Amino acid sequence: MKIDSFELYVAKLELKKPFITSLGVINYSDHIFLKVFSEDGEFGWGECSPAYFINGETVETCLAISKKLTDSIIGISCFSHELIQQKLDSIIYGNHSIKSAIDVACYDLASKSKKIPLYKYLGGELKKKIYTDYTVSLNDIDKMVKQARSIVKRGFKIIKVKLGDDGKKDIERIRLIRECVGSNIKIRIDANQGWTIEEAIETLKKINKYEIQYCEAPINREFSYRLNEVKEASPIKIMVDESLFTLNDAKMMVHRNHCDMFNLKIGKQGGIYESTKIIEIAEKNNIPMQVGGFIESRIIFTVNCHLGHTSNFIKYFDCDSPLFHKINPIIGGVEYKNDWELILPTANGIGVDIKKDFLKSCSKII
Repeated sequence: MKIDSFELYVAKLELKKPFITSLGVINYSDHIFLKVFSEDGEFGWGECSPAYFINGETVETCLAISKKLTDSIIGISCFSHELIQQKLDSIIYGNHSIKSAIDVACYDLASKSKKIPLYKYLGGELKKKIYTDYTVSLNDIDKMVKQARSIVKRGFKIIKVKLGDDGKKDIERIRLIRECVGSNIKIRIDANQGWTIEEAIETLKKINKYEIQYCEAPINREFSYRLNEVKEASPIKIMVDESLFTLNDAKMMVHRNHCDMFNLKIGKQGGIYESTKIIEIAEKNNIPMQVGGFIESRIIFTVNCHLGHTSNFIKYFDCDSPLFHKINPIIGGVEYKNDWELILPTANGIGVDIKKDFLKSCSKII
């Protein structure tokens, strides 16, 4: 089934409250919703929410290159994922956000055409329960403790705490949050590259007694070559995020013993195809993985859940971002149960569509 055409829709989604990390404050998320059509009129959906502070992309940069990228794969089979990736990469280096939207749409189209859910198309099966965490934004200590308490009251059993602006304050944050939520709640942390190497080591040693699952992105990615120093000194497992974009990044992380875990994001990796290659590296080297994202809609986080059912090494799910939005423009997609278990739709493909009224409010680009 050959790719025939594309439509792009640009939108902003307002957040219920500001999302704060050591990288900055986010009040709304920018989105490109991308629709691919086959010659037979079937379609698939993809999406990206460019994170300029991580990917170096914006909606404007995505749109500037989008037509060259989509034109390069017109007439190609939607099942030829490796060829699609090669064509996209031949047009321009990087630009993982917009490439990921194209890649995801093609996978949706392909799996719908085969009349099977995406996880089956990827060789997976439903054999485990998966649960999301919920994130405590970086803020004043008392506000973070209050937010943690509220999250636990909503039934979440796992919280992810944003840190990274000050190691000494971070120690106190974790101490008080652990005291507040008790010993039965799992805590994982994310410094978003905020600590120096020495600060990371000292902070991780001092918060270890508060039973931390793992730490994401402890130091600036410019110092990725020194991640092994942090890993070797830390009593808490280290998960790479912003230091892991490509398959070669994954190989380097393994070869240099830089981390204990990988964090996969569709928009960071450039799509499903590259993500599956990184998963293979992780499996061969016994590296557990988390699937997360930026602040995309349920489209991408449903893809995350499909991926989660393809590998026993995908053990952790950071899939709370769709809950941050004031509105949900998606029909179908992952369902959040009362205990925050993530349930996939039974439909073919990703299992999503977009509300027509919402699309009418978007800027449409053909």
